[in-house]
Amino acid sequence: MSLTGSPAPHALLVVAHPRGDSLTALSAARLREHLERRGHTVDVLDLHAEGFDPRMPVADEPDWADAGKRYSDETHAHFARVEAAGTLVLVFPVWWFDVPAILKGWIDRVWNNGLAYGVEPSPLAAKRVLWLGLAGGSRASYAEQGLDEMIDRHLRVGISQFCGLKDIAVELVHDTVSDRPAQEIRTAVLTAVDGVAGGFLD
Repeated sequence: MSLTGSPAPHALLVVAHPRGDSLTALSAARLREHLERRGHTVDVLDLHAEGFDPRMPVADEPDWADAGKRYSDETHAHFARVEAAGTLVLVFPVWWFDVPAILKGWIDRVWNNGLAYGVEPSPLAAKRVLWLGLAGGSRASYAEQGLDEMIDRHLRVGISQFCGLKDIAVELVHDTVSDRPAQEIRTAVLTAVDGVAGGFLD
């Protein structure tokens, strides 16, 4: 509880990388520090560590004729964690210019019809969301090929706005794969993450 008696703001931090020592995990840990420094409680959902299965089972296939369909217990448990948070932060490596399969599967199963969309108002409508992707390529190369705009439109419009979200940030941290020394890359990534956190949370 805060000093005023109001509950502390709560965030769900979703991490989508198989290695706990990855730049993605490091970036997520830094974002957690920023959230906690600003008074948030943080629920860390490490999809790999928790063994989330991204495959769509029949039980979680949306039924367009029944927005009240009961999905698997796992899906409802995950969506309860989404509902409990006022701020959603999703941290992932950009693989094939998209989110990894495990994160896409989490969206498929958990941000489901009758839960995240298909109901009015959406339970997500009043939340804030930050999508933070770590991209190997340079900002210039992404811009030249329109890849940054493609990723932004997919996450901002195709997923977030479709689910009723309005306060949306999509940020890419570039140059995470290069011939620079590993420590130099790490420092540059964390500096960029600090900048993103400052812009989103302040």
